[in-house]
Amino acid sequence: MKKRLTGLCILTLVIASSIFAQTGLRSFDDIFPGISAERRALVFSGGGFIRSAGKNSSLEIMPSYYSGIDIRAELLRSEPSYMAESLLVVPYTGKTLNKLDIYNALGRIQDLKGRTYDSHSRGETALFQDATRIQSPQRTTAISDPPPAVSLPSSETVYIRLRDVNFGNSFYRGDISFSERGVSYRLTNFRSISYLLLTVMREEKFNAFIYIEPLAEGTLVYCVAGADTSDFIANRIDIPSAIAKRLGVFIDWAADGLKRIY
Repeated sequence: MKKRLTGLCILTLVIASSIFAQTGLRSFDDIFPGISAERRALVFSGGGFIRSAGKNSSLEIMPSYYSGIDIRAELLRSEPSYMAESLLVVPYTGKTLNKLDIYNALGRIQDLKGRTYDSHSRGETALFQDATRIQSPQRTTAISDPPPAVSLPSSETVYIRLRDVNFGNSFYRGDISFSERGVSYRLTNFRSISYLLLTVMREEKFNAFIYIEPLAEGTLVYCVAGADTSDFIANRIDIPSAIAKRLGVFIDWAADGLKRIY
């Protein structure tokens, strides 16, 4: 059995190396060297790896210094009190994706509607009861998602309204940018997020970063998110859990969009 597993591992490495040689794609280990076997297995599973960090805790997933992926540093510049991180590789089932494919996969904002999470009190529950693009921060009229693009913009900003099961209507700005190898998506609340009559997070205090890149083994979806809130709120709401649940839904949305492209 051990010999068979070793042979399969060698075969997988040979195939990945062959793909890299033909396409110039990086491998997962090029970007995230030294990740434990247990976490690596989760990354390549359907659900991926996700972890929340309490107050004064730190993120544990570290891209290589030479990877050029800086979303972790960008999140830390916002000085969040609470954070979450996630890593997933969506395996290829057909073609290898490019940046235009990824951009189009992230274009279906309405697909965030109805995605569920496991609530301790209510069981499986839709986190966002509605999801739509809006015209601007000043004009919150809903607009339709556009058809798939045929070329990449230099960058793009979209505005989103999500009807959150806990926080009601919440409003976000999505900033999309492109690097040599991948696509970055930053999501920031441009209005305060409230629970009943309490302000949970003021504007610009929630930030989520999603980085997506085609790799030799599949499409990488790497995410970090953080929020800053008062101790008064943190003593009444499980903020790390709230961030992780929302990050998990965003990851599920991105992964499904990528699979649809395949």
